[in-house]
Amino acid sequence: METVSIIIPNYNGAKWLSPCLESIRQHVTMPHEVIVVDNGSSDPSLRLCLQHKVKLVSLPGNRGFPAACNFGLRVSTGDALMLLNNDTQMTAGALENMMRCLYSSDDVGIVGPMTNYASGKQQIKEPFTSIADMAARMNRPDSLQWRETERIVGLCFLFKRELMGRIGELDERFSPGHFEDDDYCYRARQAGYRLFIAGDAFIYHRGSASFKLESRDKIKALLKTNRQKFIDKWGVDPHAFI
Repeated sequence: METVSIIIPNYNGAKWLSPCLESIRQHVTMPHEVIVVDNGSSDPSLRLCLQHKVKLVSLPGNRGFPAACNFGLRVSTGDALMLLNNDTQMTAGALENMMRCLYSSDDVGIVGPMTNYASGKQQIKEPFTSIADMAARMNRPDSLQWRETERIVGLCFLFKRELMGRIGELDERFSPGHFEDDDYCYRARQAGYRLFIAGDAFIYHRGSASFKLESRDKIKALLKTNRQKFIDKWGVDPHAFI
């Protein structure tokens, strides 16, 4: 059976990280390891990680999302690798269904779930009721719910170690974050891999929690800058794939 490394970047996110880690403990039954990469938090995040007995990479300062992910990837041991936002919550059966999708064919490279908060095709159409209710309705194994796509949002990003061996780590030019997930998806497709949304997997996402600590204008500027970096790198607008 394949194992999975769940990598969670964190910066002063203890209040979100706590329910996230608890949801993994409760709902992930397959062989896995949890790696939290902490970006120099001053809140109780580190104490929380020690309580949960997760693998902890503690960085002295905030290196941003892509770099934190890369630190986690370097110490991971799983066959599959999952980058997970600290403001998400796993649900019963979601990871198992995503893994079935990922290993359904050799050329599947990245899989993402459906969620209540995301840009693009992973956003649920129906109104969000509760985490338990959405999971009970959506997390029934059903390969007919898998849809090929051009982009997976980085809030929950499951891929094969073999893919990382082929295309490398996340591109840190996109630090502190935004569009590094689009870049990884583009590189995966360039290397001949297919991307899928597992419609039979629902994961709760609180939504841009760590970036809400920043001002709206700052985020707007960052989105604009990083979108331009993507265009400069690839000669294509990442918005074309949403």
